[in-house]
Amino acid sequence: MNEKVSEDNIIQVDISQEMKSSYLDYSMSVIVGRALPDARDGLKPVHRRILYGMYQMGLRPDSAYKKSARVVGEVMGKYHPHGDMALYDALVRMAQGFSMRYQLVDGQGNFGSVDGDSPAAMRYTEARLTPIAMTMLADIEKQTVNFVPNFDDTMKEPVVLPTMIPNLILNGSDGIAVGMATRIPPHNLSEVVSAIIELIKDPKMDTNELLKYVKGPDFPTGGYIVGRKGITDAYKRGRGKITIRAKINEEVSQTGRKRLVVSEIPFQVNKARLIEQIAELVRNRKIEGISDIRDESDREGLRVVIELKRGEDVKSVIHKLLKLTSLETTFGIIMLALDDGRPRILTLKEILEIFIKHRREVVTRRSEFLLNKAEERAHILQGLMVAVDNIDEVVAIIKKASDVDNARRTLMKRFKLSESQAQAILDMKLSRLTTMERRKIAEELENTLKEIDYLRAILGAPELLDEEIVKELKTIRERFGDERKTTIIDEDEIAGSYEVIPREEQVVIVTRAGYLKRMSETSFTRLRSRIMPVDKDKDIDYPIQIIRCDYDDNLMVFTEEGRCYSPKVSLLPEVGGGQRGKTLRVLLGSEREERISFAISTKDGNERYVVFVTKNGLIKRSKLNLFFNARRKGIIAMILKNGDRVVSGTLTTGKDDLIVSTARGQVIRLSEEDIRPSGRNAGGVIGIKLLKDDHVIKITNAEDKKFLILVTSSGYMKKVSLNEFGKKRRASMGVKSFSDIVIVGEVISVEAVNNEDTVLVSLSNGKTYQLSVTKVKELKRSSRGVKIKEVTGRKRVMNLIKFPVR
Repeated sequence: MNEKVSEDNIIQVDISQEMKSSYLDYSMSVIVGRALPDARDGLKPVHRRILYGMYQMGLRPDSAYKKSARVVGEVMGKYHPHGDMALYDALVRMAQGFSMRYQLVDGQGNFGSVDGDSPAAMRYTEARLTPIAMTMLADIEKQTVNFVPNFDDTMKEPVVLPTMIPNLILNGSDGIAVGMATRIPPHNLSEVVSAIIELIKDPKMDTNELLKYVKGPDFPTGGYIVGRKGITDAYKRGRGKITIRAKINEEVSQTGRKRLVVSEIPFQVNKARLIEQIAELVRNRKIEGISDIRDESDREGLRVVIELKRGEDVKSVIHKLLKLTSLETTFGIIMLALDDGRPRILTLKEILEIFIKHRREVVTRRSEFLLNKAEERAHILQGLMVAVDNIDEVVAIIKKASDVDNARRTLMKRFKLSESQAQAILDMKLSRLTTMERRKIAEELENTLKEIDYLRAILGAPELLDEEIVKELKTIRERFGDERKTTIIDEDEIAGSYEVIPREEQVVIVTRAGYLKRMSETSFTRLRSRIMPVDKDKDIDYPIQIIRCDYDDNLMVFTEEGRCYSPKVSLLPEVGGGQRGKTLRVLLGSEREERISFAISTKDGNERYVVFVTKNGLIKRSKLNLFFNARRKGIIAMILKNGDRVVSGTLTTGKDDLIVSTARGQVIRLSEEDIRPSGRNAGGVIGIKLLKDDHVIKITNAEDKKFLILVTSSGYMKKVSLNEFGKKRRASMGVKSFSDIVIVGEVISVEAVNNEDTVLVSLSNGKTYQLSVTKVKELKRSSRGVKIKEVTGRKRVMNLIKFPVR
């Protein structure tokens, strides 16, 4: 860094260089010293210092509790010179059973709750270490880990704990550093330890083989993990996303009314806020069918009761609750930890390998320490044996010696002893001169020599070292292993009797007023022309689309504002023809109401496209899979300008012929391949050149179709061969479809059809009727068309749509 010193001894530095240097120092301090855990013991510095400080205070599991304030003061004064509340918060978390899969601190008093209640002040609560925490500190006094000076260089603290458990993966970690974050979920000890044992035996195991032992995350609050893809992604790449779902059971009250009982909730969900969230949605009528909600949780466990209105569909309510509340959440996994002091995204196998490497180093250093101690003890015992075997001579030497130093030197010279052996003989009590004591010394020496042989064997043979580690891991598993709390279910598996999926095909109806509803194929076939309510007190509504799909499909709903939403078909109300259904805002709990332009249902959309057209004649083509991640708040589908809006869209294969039509009767036939695909955050290109006061009304896919069926507001309808509409270049005006638009009225709808198809015509009096395409007369493009007999007086045609093919 370039520094200049002025005459006033003021150092001048370049601010940009100073910012870079200082921010880098700050970043590394946060990353290494605060926010990220060490991959070996899974602890951040604050947690490590708390555990070590409590260990030094003697707060063992069998000792008395001590005030948390005392622990905080001890740790803050000796190892962690930061805020007392930050320290206390870290201590509290390690004592919370709903935060830690395996608690490291045994707390006494109010340490908070799953409702988000704050813990009591540190002067009231008490704490001590748990038995499993002691396994993390075992052998720490045996030179198993390195120590460094504390902040004021008055004492030492461990760099890492010699943990016997893989704490990083067992309890997980959560932290935000500078430019990076970690979020590791907790796991089951029995599963993880079994995987480590097998990995020690076969280091070439891959992630797929490890998945046989480690099924997935295991949260302290239980619940369900839906799907296995996110788990596999996280274990193989270090990143993934999983869906966590509450455990909900159905009960019937004594009065015969149904209720839902929530017994387990997703990890890190605040129960009190969850109840408030459900109550708010009920008040705002975004969830209907709930009459009451109450919290019946007690010491026996969590229990939230949701009372349903009489006759309410249980499946529908559950799906809305999962969709709109925290009863179903996602957990983004980022397995980031410090490996050799550097932040690194780790796979499951790498995390286990780092732990194994750490244990090998700890056991090696412990064995070296114990070997040195054993050799020293054996040396002393050998000297004592010499003294006992020559007791009379030893006593005589000591009696004749003028002082202790003289006695020590004489013993060393006479029996060829070391100074430490001679000193041990001098320190020996007379009571140890008995025959029984001699036998004890001999036995101790024999056992010590055996221990030396065993420790030397461990240090000289890696396979024996691994056997020692495996033996310790099996002991840990037997002592602390437990059953899973979180159940993993496949995406198509419904746990807890959430629903029974109807196998019958569903029909979804989308209306101009923005309502969506569904009905079974049987109901739809029976109603046919009576699928819409007729309410004289409300504006006339009519269908703009009818979609056939399965119950468990997802819809992609595109709005005039250029956004995409993706509600599940199962969320849509199953109603009869006399009911309107529900809007997107009610279904998804979104903040604003938007008019629906069109909707799509598809299971296999990876190689398909969606083509949009706007009122002002712009056209856009995008891959359908760009919209698969549409969220509750929606995602951008198309950028619009100058008050333009999306009026229509269609699903394509990438090589189809498309028909774009306008209100004044202009029609253009385009090749889809002339429209370059673009991303979501793009606008469109000119599709059709518009006359003054004209606007686009529809785009339809003409692939494998023979005719266009056209209808005007005044009721003129005709069927025209597609051969009369030759392909044009994009941005041209196309051709006329009616000779005198003033007489026949504006074109309302255009559909590409075959004679086997059926269309549904909606009139201004609210009635609809179906018509077979074979009954529509085929005419020339320039003709006026035939007047629909049902359109009389002031009646007008509102829309014409094609029935979807079964």
